[in-house]
Amino acid sequence: MDGLAPPRRAAAGGRVIEAIKAWAARYAADGRYSPVGQIFHWTMAALILFQLGWGWRMSRIDAGGDKLEAFRVHAELGLLMLVLAALRAIWRMIVPGPVNDADRLGWQTVAAYVTHILFYVCFFGLPLSGWAMWSVVGGEPLEVAGILPWPHMPFDSLDKGFQWWILDWAEGIHALLIILLVAMIPLHVGAALKHHFWDRHDVLRGMLPELPEDGAETTPHDGTPPQARRARAGG
Repeated sequence: MDGLAPPRRAAAGGRVIEAIKAWAARYAADGRYSPVGQIFHWTMAALILFQLGWGWRMSRIDAGGDKLEAFRVHAELGLLMLVLAALRAIWRMIVPGPVNDADRLGWQTVAAYVTHILFYVCFFGLPLSGWAMWSVVGGEPLEVAGILPWPHMPFDSLDKGFQWWILDWAEGIHALLIILLVAMIPLHVGAALKHHFWDRHDVLRGMLPELPEDGAETTPHDGTPPQARRARAGG
């Protein structure tokens, strides 16, 4: 009987995934991301903006206990971003985003996909490089958002010279990714606002909660009515 347990668990897991896909498909058919996808998006957006502001504040704190505590808060929220980015990537593999107007714009669509990939590079690269820096300097053990214990990277046994080399590279990568992120945020926001207000596309609408009064749908400049877009999204 024990030999049947793994197949049963696999079958149960498959049914759960299919149920999740069916639930999310109702939103995708209307050109929307699921509530879970929306929560991931806006939570990550809030964390990124906070981290950028907190990082700017840290650079202006004099060396000492307050600066070290600010670094610890920054590092632990960065680890939260790392966990959320991994969960979000898994969710997107299970539940792809809806097909909307921005998916049919040629080079603009390609640019949007590249930007999306670069955001994920930042989502993973910034926390990982920050974790590496904290591990090299031997700070206090970290916790994800102050809750889940998180170990240091195993750098203790390495030669000191190699540790300093890791620290130097981690700092450089961290700085470059911050510059990349700061450059992409206004581009991403500007493109979303252009799609919504100028092109009358459904991109921004798809990432917003569905409101009762959200019944007045607009036809984009390409002339595709909303009903046709939903029919295509629903397959």
